[in-house]
Amino acid sequence: MSQRSSKSRLSKNKGKTFQNEVRDKIYEHFPSLPKEDVKSTTMGESGVDIQLSNRAQKVLPYAIECKRKKVFAIYSMYEQAEANKGSLEPLLVIRGDRKKPLAVVDLDHFLELAKNGK
Repeated sequence: MSQRSSKSRLSKNKGKTFQNEVRDKIYEHFPSLPKEDVKSTTMGESGVDIQLSNRAQKVLPYAIECKRKKVFAIYSMYEQAEANKGSLEPLLVIRGDRKKPLAVVDLDHFLELAKNGK
């Protein structure tokens, strides 16, 4: 087996593991959802990474894409928001050239917001 295919398989395994973690966090925050309502898709499948049933979309109306990489420059930016947060929740807002602004928050915080309808 080539080193490239081994690295590719390792990356896909990490990605799939991360998708499963996100799925499990959703169930943790929304325990009333039946297990078949939130699914981690197969790697390489087109569309969203976390498939939500119609029932799940009513409580969490988001198209969920999961990305796991070794390095994102965004983490150092988020760490700055954390360092300056005081008693507040850190929020990072980013914008690329000719792109719309994006808000970055902790996943657990986001799921709590979604659960409480805020």
